[in-house]
Amino acid sequence: MSSEIRSLEPKALWNHFADLNAVPRPSKKEARVIAFMKQFGEGLGLTTTVDAVGNVVIRKAATPGLEGRTTVVMQGHIDMVHQKNADTTFDFDAQGIQMWLDGDWVRARGTTLGADNGIGVAAIMALLSSTDIPHPALEALFTIDEETGMTGAIALEGGVLHGSIMLNLDTEDDHELTIGCAGGIDVTGSGKYNAATVSGLAGYKLTVNGLTGGHSGMDIHLGRGNANKLMNRILLQAADRFGARIHSIDGGSLRNAIPRESVAVFGVDANQKAAFEAFIKAEGNALLSEHHTTDPLMQVSLVPADAPATVFDGDFQYRILRVLSALQNGIHRMSPDIANLVQTSNNLARVLVANGEFSIQCLTRSSVDSEKMELARALTATMELCGASVATAGNYPGWTPRPEAKIVKLMTALYTETFGHAPNVNACHAGLECGILGKNYPDMEMISFGPNIVGAHSPDERCQVSSVQKFWGLLLKTLAAI
Repeated sequence: MSSEIRSLEPKALWNHFADLNAVPRPSKKEARVIAFMKQFGEGLGLTTTVDAVGNVVIRKAATPGLEGRTTVVMQGHIDMVHQKNADTTFDFDAQGIQMWLDGDWVRARGTTLGADNGIGVAAIMALLSSTDIPHPALEALFTIDEETGMTGAIALEGGVLHGSIMLNLDTEDDHELTIGCAGGIDVTGSGKYNAATVSGLAGYKLTVNGLTGGHSGMDIHLGRGNANKLMNRILLQAADRFGARIHSIDGGSLRNAIPRESVAVFGVDANQKAAFEAFIKAEGNALLSEHHTTDPLMQVSLVPADAPATVFDGDFQYRILRVLSALQNGIHRMSPDIANLVQTSNNLARVLVANGEFSIQCLTRSSVDSEKMELARALTATMELCGASVATAGNYPGWTPRPEAKIVKLMTALYTETFGHAPNVNACHAGLECGILGKNYPDMEMISFGPNIVGAHSPDERCQVSSVQKFWGLLLKTLAAI
């Protein structure tokens, strides 16, 4: 398994990727990968520093003949999203990613692959360890916690970097040169509720799973099902039509992943079991029909369970089901200025209601800061209707495009010359660290590019081998031409 990945071309890149993927590196738990990167840089005899939060900077001098060129910052993030299929047994805190080759694609067995942003990091490592690749002086910046708050980029101080050009290697389409991105903010509602007891209930566990999921920025426009919204759709009808009383709801996981699974435990009047089960079957079939294109593996399953000892009190159940129904999810507004670009969106990422406490977690994105904050206020107002105390956190800015920048013009020309057609120069709806880093380095020109990575933030994540070769070739040409 590892050997077939390590034999892929370019071998230096894939070997570094395999080494990196052997190190557990979830967001906010990066101690092991920080130590790994520090050891890597020092092992090459390169100047290596780690700042107060864990960002790693490795510096390498220019190769002979390129000493007079501008210093280039190579940037990627060393954390990864940890997601797995429900039937996959895997300990992200202890195991390395299990990769396998599927034709022209590298995948992981039932988990995220970590190509986001491990391939970009591995490419930088390959440059740092090379002895025969021409390049100007390099400053390799490896940031932490990109996926759950961008706290590494936020904490990076001014004056650390000296380069005037930054190549961010965190784009997931090899036809694109990205020159702008959305900002984001976390919106979280939480609180307590009173429990009640109700007799005469038949207990059930309802599961909605097998959805496609994906990146809550890059994939939000694809219309994929959100398990939290679909579960609530069923529960609201079950409560209104059959008097269902809910014991618990547990859906979604990470803010930046479209929810793929949700589980609810509840009770229904034992005298209505037959009618209720028929309703669930019909509603499940309706959901499967509606989502057969975007979520062909979705399942809606109902199994008997013990009658719940406690349920939500009636007033709280009434209000939270309606709040979850009303919360914005998906596209809020498309950009009126850039074709096909989502301008503002929200991901209803996590719903947990159990044991007298509840939490509703959203990630709101926009390339227009004022619109992002207005949607955050609307979400806040909606959550407050069920008694939630709402907090916002992790607010980070977008990245304003500069199409006139020299690096944009250079890479556009190189791409067109190399591949015979122009690249798609655009902005994206994902969050990239360039906007944050640009606050302390306003004069630095920035661009982002990378190979084809599909299904990021989900267990379907895969990276195209031939596209990595294309990306690597463009990277080397760019460094030689800067």
